[in-house]
Amino acid sequence: MDTIIQILARELDRPEQHIENIITLLDEGNTVPFIARYRKELHGAMDDQLIRQLADRLQYLRNLQARRDEVKQSIEGQGKLTEELSAAIDAASTLAEVEDLYRPYKQKRRTRATMAKEKGLEPLALLLFAQERDCPDPLTEAAKYIAPEKGVETAQDALQGASDIVAEIISDDADIRKSLRELYSRRASITSKSAAKEPEDSVYRLYYEFSNLISKTQGHQVLAMNRGEREEILKVSIELDRELALVAIRRAVVHPGSAAMEFVKAAAEDAYDRLIAPSMEREVRSDLTEKASEGAIGQFALNLKPLLMQPPVKGFVTMGLDPGYRMGCKVAVVDPTGKVLDTTVVYPTHGERGKNEAIDKLAVLIKKHKVAHIAIGNGTASRETEQMAVELIRKVGGGVSYAIVNEAGASVYSASKLAAEEFPEFDVNLRSAVSIARRLQDPLAELVKIDPKSIGVGQYQHDMPQARLGEALDGVVEDCVNAVGVDVNTASAPLLTRVAGLNGTTAKNIVKYREENGPFTTRKQILKVPKLGPKAFEQSAGFLRVPESKSPLDNTAVHPESYGAAEKLLELCGHDMADVKAGKLGDLKGQLTAYGEAKAAEECGVGVPTLLDVAAELVKPGRDPRDELPAPVLRTDVMDMKDLKPGMELKGTVRNVIDFGAFVDIGVHQDGLVHISQICDRFIKHPSDVLSVGDVVTVWVKEVDEKKKRISLTMRRDKLALS
Repeated sequence: MDTIIQILARELDRPEQHIENIITLLDEGNTVPFIARYRKELHGAMDDQLIRQLADRLQYLRNLQARRDEVKQSIEGQGKLTEELSAAIDAASTLAEVEDLYRPYKQKRRTRATMAKEKGLEPLALLLFAQERDCPDPLTEAAKYIAPEKGVETAQDALQGASDIVAEIISDDADIRKSLRELYSRRASITSKSAAKEPEDSVYRLYYEFSNLISKTQGHQVLAMNRGEREEILKVSIELDRELALVAIRRAVVHPGSAAMEFVKAAAEDAYDRLIAPSMEREVRSDLTEKASEGAIGQFALNLKPLLMQPPVKGFVTMGLDPGYRMGCKVAVVDPTGKVLDTTVVYPTHGERGKNEAIDKLAVLIKKHKVAHIAIGNGTASRETEQMAVELIRKVGGGVSYAIVNEAGASVYSASKLAAEEFPEFDVNLRSAVSIARRLQDPLAELVKIDPKSIGVGQYQHDMPQARLGEALDGVVEDCVNAVGVDVNTASAPLLTRVAGLNGTTAKNIVKYREENGPFTTRKQILKVPKLGPKAFEQSAGFLRVPESKSPLDNTAVHPESYGAAEKLLELCGHDMADVKAGKLGDLKGQLTAYGEAKAAEECGVGVPTLLDVAAELVKPGRDPRDELPAPVLRTDVMDMKDLKPGMELKGTVRNVIDFGAFVDIGVHQDGLVHISQICDRFIKHPSDVLSVGDVVTVWVKEVDEKKKRISLTMRRDKLALS
């Protein structure tokens, strides 16, 4: 039997030594970002996503081994564990296979078979099931088991009880269940029908008469049917040709030519209809849901990363507008660091007079605080607020642009305990306006304050296993925060909490320490923070930036353990720290190549991957990887849906990527859908193969349905359906 290390090495196509090293590092309490960034030599430069995948699979395999041991112990306690059974349990590659093998030995609730055994009918059942050539006539043999005092009045009663026992034996057979499971995966269909005789039009109309092989059914279809069933709009079932299943079972248990053959055939049919089919349907539905959920969670995580890594719009005074009808539009002006300068409420949707008053009021704020950008939340009344903003920009004479900001989760944040602590002087509504403004300035720093599940870039996120979803999304947030790095002197406690090695307590202690002692001036000073010990410092130091430090290394991703290597590298290439500060290193990578990477790494006492990372940081100290991505689309004018015409070319921002396409913001409030077939001129398995949230793309309008508020877009100019 392969070891866990061998299994992981084969599945991930990585050397066993690298797998073993990562497992050791994880078991020692090292975080995934730390391992991915600062232990590359030990794992061959695997990225954080692959290491998380390894960690998840490692947990499953360890749970599988623990369950194998529990099952063997339980069967051994019954005195029924054979060498063959033990080997079969050890060879089981999934928890389902282990449970199949354990099934005959599991403590069962009272069943028809257990009641038949209590009546003494097990010997009859085993005799007939064996189907020996000299097997007696079943009815004649059954007559010997008539016992009125036990409730066996006739030979037929005895046969029925024996049949119940045989049916359970067949149902509990691990090989039969395995072959049927494979048959279901190939040949079964998932079918959905309307629960009402005369169904009304709804979002589930595609599933009122739906049937598809389960092997070809998409995850989003499974999740849609599940939700429709929960809402009692749909009836969903798994269907397999009964005869196909019975043939597979008969092949396994029926011995032609035996007098008991027909008895066993009938028991096999009963086993399938009464025990196996319902169980298989539950199992198939559960597996489909689990796979669909994992796919949706993976897609959510895939969408979340580019959303968090959107380039910040730094260095400008920003006005945040949280649109609304009855309660008005909440307004907050924040300075380039996110500090609140002013707040107010305007009512642009309360008639022409209300709109003009709002424009006048906001124009005063723009001039007073020199506002450069306006961030508008994309929720209720966003459309009207956007039109008002365009008129406002014209009134102030230009020089101001606006962007539509995804406000998902802003209301959750504004009502949270965290927001109350951060803005005790503001009411809930004004806090959300501050959040919207800050989301444009630095999306990552603001979005980390919100439960990732509330950010809204997935599909069916509320139907997912919440613990698993939370774990996956938290991993994405952690990886993004650590990829960017965190200024230890300005970061909020929620942002610091996401740094590898830190937790809620140490994050709050960092904030408290700098409030009491002033800004940190060196990385080493972080060790003075209460409850932040050497291990936490080791894990977090490389991700914490100290711009105020005299040493430029303290404002890079170079880990303190590699400072000596950085200084040696500079010496080898004829530079010093003054050159780093002045940005005068020139082509350090070229100099390093000329010197010899392996030779330089040996002299610096580190591996080549670490040395290359150090060199990249020295060339651009304090760099932000988000600055290399396309900037957000800032607008000064607005379009209406009625302005759209088929064939019109537009620039847009990808807001969400789902299984069947992508939603793109083209500046008309209603996002347009690019179906998967319209994304590119080659076959793609999934839209995420070519698109990510935040991508700025060129699209063409295919079709506009104003009544249903639907916009169909294409990214394939050759496929414009203009006829």
